[in-house]
Amino acid sequence: MATEAAELELGSHAPDFALPGACGQTWTRDDAAGTNGLLVMFICNHCPYVQAVLDRIVRDARELQALGVGVVAISSNDAVAYPEDSFEAMQRLWRDRQLPFPYLHDADQSVARAYGAVCTPDFYGYDRDLRLRYHGRLDASGRQPAPPGARRELFEAMNQVALGRPVPERQMPSIGCSIKWKAAESA
Repeated sequence: MATEAAELELGSHAPDFALPGACGQTWTRDDAAGTNGLLVMFICNHCPYVQAVLDRIVRDARELQALGVGVVAISSNDAVAYPEDSFEAMQRLWRDRQLPFPYLHDADQSVARAYGAVCTPDFYGYDRDLRLRYHGRLDASGRQPAPPGARRELFEAMNQVALGRPVPERQMPSIGCSIKWKAAESA
C-alpha cells in the first residue's frame, strides 16, 4: 500500500546521524553535507517506487553534487522481515549500481524517526546551514517512472538551494512504500 510523506515545517534543522555505509565507512550528517547543501534520501532495495526511479535518483545526485550539494541515501527498513533490505544486500546494490553517494544503514531506525520519514523514497533537501528547504517528491513518478521530460521537482528545488535562492512554496509530497518498522519488543 502506498504511503504519502508527512508535511514538515520548512526551516527545521537537519538531525545528526552516524551510520555505517555500504562503502565500509561510517558517515555523519556533516561528512555528507556539501558546501551548498545536503540531500538526505530514505530509500531501500526492494521498494518498486525506488526501483522505478533509481536511475533518475543517480542522475540528479550526480548533477547536484556538481553544484556543491552533498547527497546521502539511508535505508531504515526492518532487514529481518525484509532480507532484501539487509546491509549485505545494500552493499551489493551500492557496488553493482555504482551509486555515486553513500548508502547508509539505519538498523535501529532512529534516524528515520528523527527525520520523520514514513516512506521510500522520501527526500529532504537542506541548505548550507542545514535548514530544511525542500521536502517533496523527485518528480511525478510513482510505481512507474514519469514520462520523459517530466518536471524534475527535486533537482529544480535543490538547484535553487545551491544558488541561495528561494524554493517553491508548494511542494508535492513523496509517495512510496511505507518504511517497514520493526515490531515493538515486549518487555
